[in-house]
Amino acid sequence: MKDTLNQNLDQESKNQLTISTFAYELLRDILIPDLLGKDTEEISYWAGKNLARKFPLLSTDEIVSFFLEAAWGNLELIEESKQEMKFELTGGIIERRIEMQQDPSFRLEAGFIAEQIQSKKNFTSEAYDEILKKKNKVLITVRWDKKDPIHG
Repeated sequence: MKDTLNQNLDQESKNQLTISTFAYELLRDILIPDLLGKDTEEISYWAGKNLARKFPLLSTDEIVSFFLEAAWGNLELIEESKQEMKFELTGGIIERRIEMQQDPSFRLEAGFIAEQIQSKKNFTSEAYDEILKKKNKVLITVRWDKKDPIHG
């Protein structure tokens, strides 16, 4: 009985640490754009790249897991070629951001993925996001240039 009570209290503590969608939106979609103004998308992209350097991940599966942990949505690699990877970003938070905002930005996520792929491929990489409003999802395409290797 005591073990069950402790397990329930532990689970309740974990649940209390979960951030609400409203709190996330308040910071991500209202406060930060107010602070950064017209430079929000560009700064968000570079902030994503910076975060990726602080959280180096070893595989695509780890990138997917990171997105879930960070409450950035469900990320799935849907296509890969010699110089490009395409990811699909879906989930409740994505649908809500697309529905609630006139022009939502996913540049933070794109920058994060670009830097992760760049560190894996060792070539300069850039990512582009495309919002598919009718399908409530985001496509993120990462391209790297095999003529532009990363040194050092």
